Amino acid sequence: MIKLVCDSGATKAEWCLINNGKKKTFFTQGISPYFLTIEQIKDLLQKELKPKLKNLKVDEIYYYGTGCANPANARLVKKAIQLVFSDTKKIEVTHDLMAAARSVCGKKKGMVANLGTGSFCCYYDGKKIVKEIPGIGYILGDEGSGAFLGKKVIQYYLYETFDDDLRARFNAKYITNRSEILENVYKKPLPNRYLASYTLFLAENRGHYMIDNIIEDGLNEFFFYHLCKFRESWVMPIHFVGSVAFGFKDVLQQLCSTYEFEMGNVIKNPMEGLVAYHS
Repeated sequence: MIKLVCDSGATKAEWCLINNGKKKTFFTQGISPYFLTIEQIKDLLQKELKPKLKNLKVDEIYYYGTGCANPANARLVKKAIQLVFSDTKKIEVTHDLMAAARSVCGKKKGMVANLGTGSFCCYYDGKKIVKEIPGIGYILGDEGSGAFLGKKVIQYYLYETFDDDLRARFNAKYITNRSEILENVYKKPLPNRYLASYTLFLAENRGHYMIDNIIEDGLNEFFFYHLCKFRESWVMPIHFVGSVAFGFKDVLQQLCSTYEFEMGNVIKNPMEGLVAYHS
């Protein structure tokens, strides 16, 4: 049996083909049903994924994606996949929260926090997500995420809060200006992905007090507004998933100590755990 497992964020999607115990990984653009139509998703899969599969008949597809906690979005993504893989027997579409939970917990109970382009957390009982706080997106929420932290970088730059040293570093790395930044945020597609790209500036300039303040304050907001809403956070280890979590895990450790939480595993992406789960 040939299985295809996908973990898709807003920025990129990772696909793993499981064929007789052998694994092969592919990458495509991220798929966000909030920004892409059925036709756009279908075209993306046709151009970026289907050629890499070389006409293999896929029996089962397990898709985990951003935005798919919304049933309408999940149906939209599933319909697009069905149009491309019309002969696939089983197509399961669920959200990235479940991907994170199954990846780090498998079939055991646990608290799961995801910090990537977006952010969320939940309590997982080993079978299903029992408790979660629904996300409100990168404009109103996503505290501690790449989009949230990247937005702070841009604010510091545009408000001229950065000192001369940081401003010079920013100008050297990003050949841009106020008009271009605002156009990317307010007029061009996928602004959350654009905002998250500035998180790299934080990672490259750690040690400067302004940079450290942005990181610590942003992650602390995630703890305060999300993890502190769960009594389970004080009862069991909290597992973290995502590029932001992985890149700033030392800050997460400090915050866990401050809040008297026990820190569990920290992984960059959930694919390895998902492959094990579906194998």
